[in-house]
Amino acid sequence: MNEIKRLFDFPHYQLEKYNLDKALTTKYDGQWVSTSSQEYVDKANAISRGLLRLGVQPNDKVAIISMNNRTEWNICDIGILQTGAQDVPIYPTISEEDYAYVLNHSEASYCFVSCSEVLRKINKIKAQVPSLKEVYSFDSLGSCKNWSEVLELGKDDSNQAEVEARMAAIGENDLATLIYTSGTTGRPKGVMLTHKNIVSNAVNSGTRLPLDLGNGKALSFLPVCHIYERMMMYLYQYTGTSIYFAESLETISDNLKEIKPQVMTAVPRLLEKVYDKIYAKGTDLTGIKKKLFFWAVELGLKYEPYGKNGWLYEFKLKIARKLIFSKWQEALGGNLVAIASGSAALQPRLARVFNAANCPVFEGYGLTETSPVVSVNDMRNGGFRIGTVGKVLPDTEVKIAEDGEILVKGPQVMIGYYKDQEKTNEVLKNGFFHTGDIGKIDDDGFLKITDRKKEIFKTSGGKYVAPQVIENVMKQSRFIEQIMVIGDGEKMPAAFIQPNFEFIAGWNERKGKNLSSDPKELIKDPILIKRMQKEVTKFNERFGNWEKIKRFEMTPDIWSIDGGHLTPTMKMRRKIIKEKYQDLYNKIYGHSS
Repeated sequence: MNEIKRLFDFPHYQLEKYNLDKALTTKYDGQWVSTSSQEYVDKANAISRGLLRLGVQPNDKVAIISMNNRTEWNICDIGILQTGAQDVPIYPTISEEDYAYVLNHSEASYCFVSCSEVLRKINKIKAQVPSLKEVYSFDSLGSCKNWSEVLELGKDDSNQAEVEARMAAIGENDLATLIYTSGTTGRPKGVMLTHKNIVSNAVNSGTRLPLDLGNGKALSFLPVCHIYERMMMYLYQYTGTSIYFAESLETISDNLKEIKPQVMTAVPRLLEKVYDKIYAKGTDLTGIKKKLFFWAVELGLKYEPYGKNGWLYEFKLKIARKLIFSKWQEALGGNLVAIASGSAALQPRLARVFNAANCPVFEGYGLTETSPVVSVNDMRNGGFRIGTVGKVLPDTEVKIAEDGEILVKGPQVMIGYYKDQEKTNEVLKNGFFHTGDIGKIDDDGFLKITDRKKEIFKTSGGKYVAPQVIENVMKQSRFIEQIMVIGDGEKMPAAFIQPNFEFIAGWNERKGKNLSSDPKELIKDPILIKRMQKEVTKFNERFGNWEKIKRFEMTPDIWSIDGGHLTPTMKMRRKIIKEKYQDLYNKIYGHSS
């Protein structure tokens, strides 16, 4: 198989070219269990045959909802696609109302779920979804049919010829999947991605990762229901990279040490937390060890790639890597050659310090509607520049509109939003996808994202403010966990701040401030308010007078997905956050309630 045209070609290609003993590996009851390339293909075929016997037709929709990434997800994905049906991955922790909406909007006929928690939600809304015929679970749950029943139904291969005929009838431009975006406002939109959209993105993104073909290991933990991690799954299969699924977010550090992967994906929030934990350990050191640690960190924060800081810096960095940064590498398994960061802006300081520590973080840019990657950094051949999202992928054209909006044309651009021509027409114009992001391309072809078009606001004085730029700078403070800049139509910018309660507790203990451990009391304490003001004032110096945060209010809640503050991809739901803290907003601007 020389050319991959459809998503289900990936495991067949892997079998032919690499034939891995450990294509997919999941931990069950404390034991890692591997599935070979051959078993992967065989089980996917069995799922396809079983689905055919259940009556699944081309263009039917089958939902997959899993709390964690696991082998069964990938097998079902390929098994569904081979029948000519499309799969609908759903984020597990969305509301029951959104479950009902997505299942009804997609008219899903079958649903695979991972565990009792997901099943409980499905059972609550099942009566509202007339198209849903049956639910199958990956875990053994007495109250639900098991996915092994579909495998068993497809055990007899007498209808394999029908599967092959279905596969042969599917073209690269046919619809492959519906990805429902977790929009910051309104109902989720069903992004229609074709086989070609995702295949081209996986193949072209593969040119930017320094992988040892046929020999690498990847750790997967970002939700596979999002197109970023899912596309990476296909990329790993294409490059003969063994995929290991982390047990949970809490076990990542243990899993990294067990697996020692060469590659993993990450979101900036995770890298921020990793850095904060390392930094906290450094503050607990004493004497010469503490001095060496902070000397290395300060050195790392000045890092520039390709030896641009000169021979003396490189000499110091060599010492720092040996004495301090080698321990950082060990904590991440010791073998990482690439951490692909996406979903949100990465603070340049993190890119500097991790790369200085020989933990290579490459920032990229993309959207669900672009399958997702548009551009990405690459340490090789001068393709890496801190503070940018790299150069655009092969076969991709990016241009900047007059108002600064990034427009994208390429094989990865979606065919539209499912059952919504009006919204499709709003973003697909003259062959270009209008991203809603503001950016610029420098003289060397590196793309830089500056803000979201819809999020830029104007104060009552007529000055434009780009909140994301301010937020990304302010979040460098270890006192600030989350921050949202406000002030549309108001006389000045202000902010809601969710303090980093974990860091503040440690700071309180070290400094003997006797602050309350109750967040509701803590945020009112004059000592913390004064310290937070000091942080805001420090970072305000980087901005023009009209952009400076003039006032702020701290919130006692931890902003979360479950709390409704964040989307499943950790982006702020600005409208909802403003509504939640309307009283604080009124307090800042002197409005009556």
